[in-house]
Amino acid sequence: MDATATARRLRQSQTLAEKILWGLVRAHRLGGFKFRRQVPIGGYFADFVCEQARLIVELDGAAHEGREDYDARRTEALERFGYAVLRFHNTRVLADPGGTADDILAALRRARPGL
Repeated sequence: MDATATARRLRQSQTLAEKILWGLVRAHRLGGFKFRRQVPIGGYFADFVCEQARLIVELDGAAHEGREDYDARRTEALERFGYAVLRFHNTRVLADPGGTADDILAALRRARPGL
């Protein structure tokens, strides 16, 4: 399957946490920064990407349990492409979406001071 079809499938089968976070960051809602979902980068699909700030936000749910080594290698690979990577567990997004958005906005502002 090609990257476009895979990205489309991933966007159509979002978790509840992904839906909530997308509602917070889409359409420049978070500090005016633009995010895209399920972006192919170096053989991986990043959950949420802000190109302007070179920031990737990854959400980890039950599928990530026991895969900490894989996730660490994945983060390192994405960082080699010049991105900072923030990871949040789905339960954090579900329990405190506003706090999660605040943490993302702080990282965006660190990456792009003055914006």
